[in-house]
Amino acid sequence: MGEIPFSLVYGSEALIPVEIGEPNTRFTLATKESNDEELRTNLDLLEQRREATLIQMAAQKQIIKRHYNRKAHLRYFKIGDFVLKKVFQSTKTTGAGKLNPNWEGPYKVRGITGKGAYELETMDGKVLPSSWNAVNLKKYYFWAKFITQSGIVQL
Repeated sequence: MGEIPFSLVYGSEALIPVEIGEPNTRFTLATKESNDEELRTNLDLLEQRREATLIQMAAQKQIIKRHYNRKAHLRYFKIGDFVLKKVFQSTKTTGAGKLNPNWEGPYKVRGITGKGAYELETMDGKVLPSSWNAVNLKKYYFWAKFITQSGIVQL
């Protein structure tokens, strides 16, 4: 943020022991009166520097939020939608290779348990024991075939 944390807390710049032991212009030209006056000035401006830093931090957080929201692809499902759930390494069958499917289902969304969390049920109506995050779900589309007298119609 352009400010040293030490100066935001104590109102003055930190001196490391090497600067005190070695003669330099900043340390040798300082007198007790000029040092006291500089400390008073820094303490008077400390609150303004803290406020400016907080404003700068808030602006930076908004920029990060805007960037994240631009990149994030949030998924929302309704009750009754059909979804596929991701297959994790821990839930794969034993001996499953890399050619096995990465998604399983379809499952029906039974309820919304929280922000981005869904309760699922199988096609038989059995409820899955835990809720699933929308990141691990994707929409499933049925292709239904109906046979009519004139031929096959796909919907």
